Amino acid sequence: MKNQFRREGDINKLSLKRGLSPAIWKEIMSNAPLSVAIPEAYGGRGSQVKECLALMAAASYESLPLSLTFGINIALFLEPVAKYANEEVKAEIFNRFLTEQNMGGLMITEPEYGSDALNMKTAHKELNDCYRIKGIKHWQGLTGLADYWIIASRKALPTGDLNRDIEFFICDVTQEGQEIEVEEYFDSIGLYMIPYGRNKLNLKIPKKYKLEPESTGIKMMLDILHRSRMQFPGMGMGFIKRMLDESIAHCKNRIVGASNLLALDQVQFQISRIQSAYTLCSAMCSRSSEISSFENNLATQGLEANSMKAMVADLMQESSQLLAQMSGAKGYRISHIGGRGVMDSRPFQVFEGSNEMLYSQIAEMVFREMKKQKRLNLLDYLKNHPLTAKVSDHFRKELNFIIDAIVPQRKLVDLGKILARVISAGYVKELYEKGFRKDLVDSCIETVEQEVAALVSSFKFPNTNTVIYDYAENSSWLKYS
Repeated sequence: MKNQFRREGDINKLSLKRGLSPAIWKEIMSNAPLSVAIPEAYGGRGSQVKECLALMAAASYESLPLSLTFGINIALFLEPVAKYANEEVKAEIFNRFLTEQNMGGLMITEPEYGSDALNMKTAHKELNDCYRIKGIKHWQGLTGLADYWIIASRKALPTGDLNRDIEFFICDVTQEGQEIEVEEYFDSIGLYMIPYGRNKLNLKIPKKYKLEPESTGIKMMLDILHRSRMQFPGMGMGFIKRMLDESIAHCKNRIVGASNLLALDQVQFQISRIQSAYTLCSAMCSRSSEISSFENNLATQGLEANSMKAMVADLMQESSQLLAQMSGAKGYRISHIGGRGVMDSRPFQVFEGSNEMLYSQIAEMVFREMKKQKRLNLLDYLKNHPLTAKVSDHFRKELNFIIDAIVPQRKLVDLGKILARVISAGYVKELYEKGFRKDLVDSCIETVEQEVAALVSSFKFPNTNTVIYDYAENSSWLKYS
């Protein structure tokens, strides 16, 4: 990937244009990178999680959009196919990925139903030899570019209502009756390489292309999404490492007065935060490699999946912001890795569940367990939780408090952030026990302790501010100046 980007020209220049040239796509895909997510029985490398994450990390060091392209194909198409597709169709699909550089994606989101997927309006009816699917989907990565799509839909009932459960179908856009009409391409402000848009569906899908859940379709969707969220550390890994390498290189070479930027204490602090992000992401990659294989059902693993996704997205955004800040005016250019990184990493805090929603869910999951165990002291609970027991002592001063029976939503977000960071610190501790270098671990834990202290202060602060709708009345500064 590195050689291809450098041979075709500066990646900073390539990233100024929408999409990527077919020649570059062909060259990259000719090495069958997606074989990492294909089972050995079908000619792939065996779908080992650590290889999938390593591929995404190698890609995101060069180009975050390229890594996301791999992530969409792996987590949202190939792994669900390997786990849930009919045996009759697997061989053909995997062969086309290996020999014809095909790509695939997932369609869930609709214009009126983003995170509220359970109320989607895309509907299907069962006919004699196929399923007829109609609806509108939007903001799917690889719009108009993917050859295959997994499409989420609800069954139309005789009453005119839609079934509560969700079903999934594989669409092959190269086949008659399965063409997807792209009504509009969106002018996204980042991730230029990946096309997003609005898709109109009027499809006839053969029955053998329906995914078969282990229990319900909703649990299958949770399994798919949780596994995808656990692969965010792979995309974050190379990106954060690139931000760290660029920051160190820039601050070494940038002379201010009699010395370089590294002589400034604030710069040391800023780079140390990116370094801590590198350590946290490394630990999450290690943990994900252990638990997120498609052989495991992750439908009930929302706590770890949400923690990984939200934390990695925040770490990516902060790391790029810090690099852009240290780079001065250079960082304000889309052709600069830092400035572009700010825009490219920002959507990661929104798609596959906005971070605020995920942090709230983390807090709600833990709070339910605390009440069930009758442990309302947060530190007491974390001391006995398998993910946090080894690191709870680092936070004994800050987290030794009782959680009220009713917690406002804005406080749930704070609490979720706290929990995600303590859980991530637990991953770091596990990585240290495997032999990861101690100085990075110590620095990382100290950074997390500082963040948790600030978040606990925010959680305890009695903020009840609400929107003042008629704010414009008697609030013009000109009148009082």
